[in-house]
Amino acid sequence: MLIFVFLTIASLVFYFYFKMRQFRTTYLLPIRKKMFASMAGVALGLFLIAFGLNQIVIFNKLVIYIVSALFIALGLYVSIFNFRAAKHYRQFIEEEAEINGH
Repeated sequence: MLIFVFLTIASLVFYFYFKMRQFRTTYLLPIRKKMFASMAGVALGLFLIAFGLNQIVIFNKLVIYIVSALFIALGLYVSIFNFRAAKHYRQFIEEEAEINGH
C-alpha cells in the first residue's frame, strides 16, 4: 500500500521537474520544450495510474472501483501517448542543438 503512495508522490515530483525544465528551456529549442512536455505527460499518466491503484487498495466500494478503473485507463492512455511523443522528439534533439549552435 505504501508503494502506491510513494509512486504517487514520485510521479508528481517528476511532473513538476519536467514542467520546470519545459518552462526554463529557451525558445530557440522548441523540440526540447516539446520533449519535456511529453515527459511531464508521462509522469502525469503514471500519477493517475498510481492514484487509481491506491484508491482500489484503500476502499472497497463498487463506485471507487469504477472511478479508479477510469483513472487507470486514462493514465495508461496519457502515458503511452506521451511516451511515444517523447521518443519521437528525442531523435531530433542532437540535430536541433547542432542547428542552433548549442
